[in-house]
Amino acid sequence: MTPGQASVEPSLPTAVFAQDGAVWLPSVLSRGPWDPRAQHGGAPSALFAYLAEKALPEPGWQLTRLSIELIKPVPVAPLTVQHENHPGRSTTRMTIGLYADGVLVARAHALLLRGQPLALPADLPGWSPAQLLPGPSECSEQLFIPGLPPGVSFYESAMERLLAQGDMNRPGPAAAWFRLKVPMVQGQPTSPAMLAAAAADFGNGLSWVLPADRYLFANADLSLHLHRPPKGEWVGLLAETQAAASGAGTTLTRLYDVHGPVGVAIQSLVLRERSAAPSAAAKAG
Repeated sequence: MTPGQASVEPSLPTAVFAQDGAVWLPSVLSRGPWDPRAQHGGAPSALFAYLAEKALPEPGWQLTRLSIELIKPVPVAPLTVQHENHPGRSTTRMTIGLYADGVLVARAHALLLRGQPLALPADLPGWSPAQLLPGPSECSEQLFIPGLPPGVSFYESAMERLLAQGDMNRPGPAAAWFRLKVPMVQGQPTSPAMLAAAAADFGNGLSWVLPADRYLFANADLSLHLHRPPKGEWVGLLAETQAAASGAGTTLTRLYDVHGPVGVAIQSLVLRERSAAPSAAAKAG
């Protein structure tokens, strides 16, 4: 099954983004869970991957790093893009800015590597675990991150999510499989790197350590490193989060496809305690 064939409500848009000339139009499928006016981080992350790959039409290049700075909430509103490319023989670097009403809201630094086939030893050491198990075909429990409100959003409406490891009712490491229900860009195929970028932003919610009703744990950035593009429609995340009393946190996520590891993602977290709701007596007073 390709993106767009999974179950989607007929009344919803058929893609996360549409392009109108130099303007990018996010649909309601890009929404984050907390504010319907702001996008989930996975939506602009996947758009950055698309823009980076599209900037190099010559075949043979692979997106190996995508470092994203979420400077302001990315609005569900028209967006424009600015590119700065630094080409080379073996690597190409670029900086991509995303603007809303002329204001920079997110920026990405991309590294693309010109691929070259290598004859590698069959017993080459690698990560442990070598595979994320159980695979998506053996998973049946839908992933629901505690505290996220229901409604049309990137998390709930654009992604299919299957829990692979862990208990979402308890804090700590967890693993899940993700695939897109719809294309990221209207009329364009979703590349493996775009799928990886869309899924990687879920690491901190997947491996939550603080209850969402008492704390905020938003990621201010995402750094994605891919040693190979994922194969197939599913990307697996094996994530763990570390929180500190300073108000900072880090989420480390290993990314898999059904064949094995494909990369790693790191998120810097901004941790804040939520304001206590006023008591009934205080309201009456």
